[in-house]
Amino acid sequence: MLQSFLKIAWRNIIRSKGFSFINIMGLAIGMGSSMLILMWISSEVTYENFHENGDRIYEAWNRANFSGKLQCWNTTPKILARTVEKDLPEVEQAARVDWSSHFLFSVGDKRITEKGNVVDSNFLQMFTFPLLRGEPETVLKEHNSIVLTRSFSKTLFGDEDPMGQIIKIDNDQDFKVTGILEELPNNTLFSFKYLVPWSYKRSLGDDDSYWGNNSTRTYVMLRPNASIVSANEKMKALKPKYDPEDPTWEMFLYPMAKWRLYSSFTDGIEDGGGRIAYVRWFGVIALFILLIACINFMNLSTARSERRAKEVGIRKVVGARRKGLVSQFIGESVLMAFIAGVLALVLVSVSLPAFNRLTGKSLQIDFTNPYFWMLFLGFILLTGMLAGSYPAFFLSSFQPLKALKGAMNKVNTLVTPRKVLVVLQFTFGIVLMICTIIVRQQINYAQQRETGYNKNNLIYHPFTGDISKNYRLIKSELLSSGTATSVAVTSAPITQSWSDGWGQEWEGKDPNDKTDFYRYNEEEDLGETVGLTFVQGRDFDLSQYPTDSTAMIINETSLKVMGFDNPIGQIVKDNGQEWHIVGVIKDFILTSPYLPTQPMLIYGANSWFETLMIKLSHDHSTADNLKTAEAIFKKYNPEYPFNYQFVDEEYAQKFANERRTGTL
Repeated sequence: MLQSFLKIAWRNIIRSKGFSFINIMGLAIGMGSSMLILMWISSEVTYENFHENGDRIYEAWNRANFSGKLQCWNTTPKILARTVEKDLPEVEQAARVDWSSHFLFSVGDKRITEKGNVVDSNFLQMFTFPLLRGEPETVLKEHNSIVLTRSFSKTLFGDEDPMGQIIKIDNDQDFKVTGILEELPNNTLFSFKYLVPWSYKRSLGDDDSYWGNNSTRTYVMLRPNASIVSANEKMKALKPKYDPEDPTWEMFLYPMAKWRLYSSFTDGIEDGGGRIAYVRWFGVIALFILLIACINFMNLSTARSERRAKEVGIRKVVGARRKGLVSQFIGESVLMAFIAGVLALVLVSVSLPAFNRLTGKSLQIDFTNPYFWMLFLGFILLTGMLAGSYPAFFLSSFQPLKALKGAMNKVNTLVTPRKVLVVLQFTFGIVLMICTIIVRQQINYAQQRETGYNKNNLIYHPFTGDISKNYRLIKSELLSSGTATSVAVTSAPITQSWSDGWGQEWEGKDPNDKTDFYRYNEEEDLGETVGLTFVQGRDFDLSQYPTDSTAMIINETSLKVMGFDNPIGQIVKDNGQEWHIVGVIKDFILTSPYLPTQPMLIYGANSWFETLMIKLSHDHSTADNLKTAEAIFKKYNPEYPFNYQFVDEEYAQKFANERRTGTL
């Protein structure tokens, strides 16, 4: 019976080559598009699913009231890891991770800067990142040990055996390679080329016990069968116990399964947002695309019903039942869906490199995975049955005598199933277009929003090596050579916030005010360098006003928070230091162009610095300016590469995810 069905179905497909080609290609394109989106969704929902103990791993988060709202964030005090191991019986182990490491590696004549993580020695026992060489229990035990990924090992040592090799970090300490990691999978939030033990930070004096210093990620693994509810109750009590300054401040553990998709909170409560909204949205889009393809298949199939009418009539005359006819027509649809599915697989394979560039992923089809083929065949069967259902029931409903005479069933109504299908098809298409327009408008709004500074011809360079002691000489030569028109020394690039905090005091402050301010530091000339607009007062100028080392500049949002009528000269106390306000600047976008401007405080020279902001001259080409700047940096910082970044390029990266979403 099955063989007969397939033979008849194949003959019908061959008999109407043009119709079959159009129907199959339409279905193939729809199926291929849906498959690509479903692959993207699969990559999102499987983040971190490869860790053996993933169901027991949590990230520590803070929850506290700032600016009148409960806010949540995932950086914690360095002391927290050892505290939870001691105070929470539910905890098996905890590990700290410093995500901000960016070291210079020296091997022979090679000088390479790369990003990695400083971690507790038990990190590889908690997380399942496979080691090609070394043992998880021992590779990070020694103070001077280092673990490299396979690709970074290749970069440093080529084809040499890396184990036991010596690497100098930041022209300071020697480290011995004790382990080699397999490359990190694509579905992980971790991104490192090397791991250095936490004892290195301790040797630098960077392992404080201050509960107010939220600068580290803390990961906790519970014991088997331990209660997360019980553990979280104890977590709430840690901050008030060890730092009773704010008894309402609490901590909680957030499960690994939610890190990628659900880390979105409103007023301290998980709001169900985050990337899961994209996943749901694209799931609906994949369904819409498939439905449009299926409806198109249905309409084309029913449109040629006259050609199949006599076939139906003859079959019914010789005794065929409607059930058998339905099976026959659905079988034809499934066969066409199978052919379309094979073509869709070819289309997906061909378009996958471009799709990966678009989404920033590295998706692949694992043809050796039996689960893939099971899902693929199920997808084909479902699509074929869905696309063939209405045509099958429609064609099998013909009355035999009328069908043989060519007079099919007439539906005397304004609303027919075919018309409904056409309306649905257009509705789905219109909905998709509207959604695309909305996403585009959101991106355009953010891109056209005034930044508040001039990012053209503006670069920055992080403090590395000897820059911290030679930055004034570097600044002087950049200006005297005509390479730069202005240079400012700051705590961070103008596109990033590296510090924030609350607890500042000023005259007239509400005792219950816990506004969280962005903190930013500069020595002088920031306004000229990046093009800030002063609405009151001036920039720092140490040559004319030596007391500007303890001066402060605030933005308009901060002025509203503080409520000053005349802000110039007002005193703001922060961590025991008094700062006098000398200027008010127009609000500018420091972090996300999609968020409201946050209150911001810019502190004077009595601060710390990590970045050189450089406004390149228009009198020379960008290439010539960069060549001269590189020579100057090499002169005063010879061991480190010239590692600059254009501000406009970095600012454009803030829209990367949204652009990808809009294009999808």
